[in-house]
Amino acid sequence: MKALLAGSTVAEALARPHNGFAILRLALALMVVVSHAVSVVTGRVEDEPLVHLTGFSLGEHAVNGFFAVSGFLVTMSFDRRGWRDYVVARSLRILPGLVAATLVVGLGLGAAMTHLPLAEYVASPDLWRFVRGTLLSFKSHASLPGVFETNPIRSPLGTVWTLKYETICYAAVLVIGLLGLLRRRWAVPLLAAGLALALAWIEATSPAMPKGVETALRLPLIFACGACLYLWRDRVRLGGWTCLGVVLAVLLQPYAPARTLLFLTESAAAIWLAFLPPLARPALDPKADLSYGVYLYGWPVQQSLHALLPAVSASALLAPAVLLTLIVAAASWYAVEKPALRLKARAMGRHTLGTIEPAGP
Repeated sequence: MKALLAGSTVAEALARPHNGFAILRLALALMVVVSHAVSVVTGRVEDEPLVHLTGFSLGEHAVNGFFAVSGFLVTMSFDRRGWRDYVVARSLRILPGLVAATLVVGLGLGAAMTHLPLAEYVASPDLWRFVRGTLLSFKSHASLPGVFETNPIRSPLGTVWTLKYETICYAAVLVIGLLGLLRRRWAVPLLAAGLALALAWIEATSPAMPKGVETALRLPLIFACGACLYLWRDRVRLGGWTCLGVVLAVLLQPYAPARTLLFLTESAAAIWLAFLPPLARPALDPKADLSYGVYLYGWPVQQSLHALLPAVSASALLAPAVLLTLIVAAASWYAVEKPALRLKARAMGRHTLGTIEPAGP
């Protein structure tokens, strides 16, 4: 513990036999579920308590952590595997779970929850627009015919929008890797610096920055920061200062460019937490990787509970929502995601490397 708090290099931490990436990603996915407990019931992200303190919801902070971890692990995946195995690994980790979730929600949950006759529901163009939009463009605002019509928010898969940015970042790693720029370690830091400067400049000159613009810069920036921490793993030292940086950025929220500082320090803090010895214990390593399933299915589970029990408060629905989400996520892991990982190993012609496979958010 003292060594890591004092600032072990990332390479030294990575060389240890265990890390906490798996449990951290599960915790981040559950944070998203906790965060949505309020907005599903009220329809307003602004009602989530952490928004008033930090400017962002708990779910947004969790997504930041996801992207930092993903940038680190995905870059490591390309570096260790090469581009062919990288493409296979990324595709088989993301697509099967997404396709299954889209069909389960669209054809299963939707058919059970709609007030329309089943034949009319299946024949509705809105159902198939939902399936196409989710799978082809990661649409998260599409609704299903006759489903969740009395809920404040009608969308049944409200978290898939982040997969668009995740896919863009995956593609960027592929292109940068094919150009040989991952070996020239200054390329990715220069990209991250450019994104940070652009975000800081817009933050300073346009206090009312559109949310879409901020997100389009924020998520690739955080992903790039995670990639930088891997590429410079032999030089970068992480320690408890990263969490102090997050606190400082929160305290400076009214002043520009505090948000940019927040994203940079959250990126480093996420990787530091993943290597923190109390989390990097074999006993805490989940037997099943439920994080992707929790992230995908938490929203439709919460939407369904609110539709069935509209008079029940958000806090009262949270515990059953978490329990049901974990059950559905386990089914997704054992029925879809884990078999896909086995297929990936066969497609590569060998066993997969002993690295955590990031998925989502």
